[in-house]
Amino acid sequence: MHVRLLRTVGATTAVYGLVVTAWPALLAKPSGLAEADGRVAPATRTALRPLAWRDTAGGLALALAPAGPALRIAACARIAADFGDAALLGVTLPGRARRRAAVAVSVGWGALSVAGLLWPTAGRADRGA
Repeated sequence: MHVRLLRTVGATTAVYGLVVTAWPALLAKPSGLAEADGRVAPATRTALRPLAWRDTAGGLALALAPAGPALRIAACARIAADFGDAALLGVTLPGRARRRAAVAVSVGWGALSVAGLLWPTAGRADRGA
């Protein structure tokens, strides 16, 4: 397991989640969920904030869980969330280009966590926090 990679993925997704929780338009606009004039409807903001908060919580778990089983579980939860996003957003977002982009981003983040889990343990840097 590559602890540093998992912690980096965790910290990055936690920050992203916090930012989108505060400003849901950062996710809504590129996803095609904003109005034609660029405004994001209150219902859309309400629906996106829990998704962003999930990224914050999952990211913090990856960033802070002790190395070992707890970190593996946090990584598996992050992977499930990312691949679930890819599956769901890939068939529900408006527009083929947006669906493809959402799948690429979601699978990319999930793949980083998979790589972090599967990376052979070698050297002191990968053994602990």
